Amino acid sequence: MTVMMRGKPVADKIKEELQAKFAGKQVTLAIVVVGDDAASHVYKNRLVKMAQSLGVQTREVLLPATATQEAVLEAVQRLNEDTEVTGILPMMPLPKPLDGDAVGAAVAPEKDMDCLNPLNAGELYLGRSPWAPCTPRACMAILAHYQIDLAGKQVVVLGRSNVVGKPVANLLLQQNATVTICHSKTRNLSQLLQEADVIVAAIGRAEFVQPEMVQDGVVIVDVGINQVGDKLVGDVAASVADKASAFTPVPGGVGVVSNVMVMETLTRNM
Repeated sequence: MTVMMRGKPVADKIKEELQAKFAGKQVTLAIVVVGDDAASHVYKNRLVKMAQSLGVQTREVLLPATATQEAVLEAVQRLNEDTEVTGILPMMPLPKPLDGDAVGAAVAPEKDMDCLNPLNAGELYLGRSPWAPCTPRACMAILAHYQIDLAGKQVVVLGRSNVVGKPVANLLLQQNATVTICHSKTRNLSQLLQEADVIVAAIGRAEFVQPEMVQDGVVIVDVGINQVGDKLVGDVAASVADKASAFTPVPGGVGVVSNVMVMETLTRNM
């Protein structure tokens, strides 16, 4: 029978642990939002609500879409220098023509909530840090909660983004998995998927992975969130669950845990 790896039990357990860690401490998360992107503001509001539930203070820095690169960098620098700010999270992507990479690099490494600073990315790549971006860490937290042993397993990561694909591959390697990263130029994709013990799908293509593409007993971690009509669907067709031994639903899977990972990052220097 397929184990539905729902995110809520994972998130609830982490939040319980965080409440104990934050108790009696002054912790402040600064969130930088540039422009009027609806998704960024929805995400920001969710984080503020979660922070409040954990006793964490928030600082909202709202800049207009017309803000210059210099203005955004100055705002980040002020937060870097503010001793009351524990962590900084710039909402990405930034409006064009702003340089999101430069803004991420400007965040002080010790206050970097989503592994945007190249120093933190390098530490992750070298295997010296577990502080990957929040969504890859959510994937790993779910696998750990549902006791999925990764050592020696063949894992295929669909997607090579700096936000999910590459960092989750590094985290999987830290758990002694054998990892293959696949992308749009991969030639033998069907074969690789059929041989995979675990698939982490993060390519942003609705229901791309179909039942005939996987083996019986596969473990599926679906990072994708795609709007199809009035429904949200993942990068993996829901029917794949019938062949899987474990499967994250969309919605209700990885996304639920990603939000709480931001809060967990605040404990890095505690």
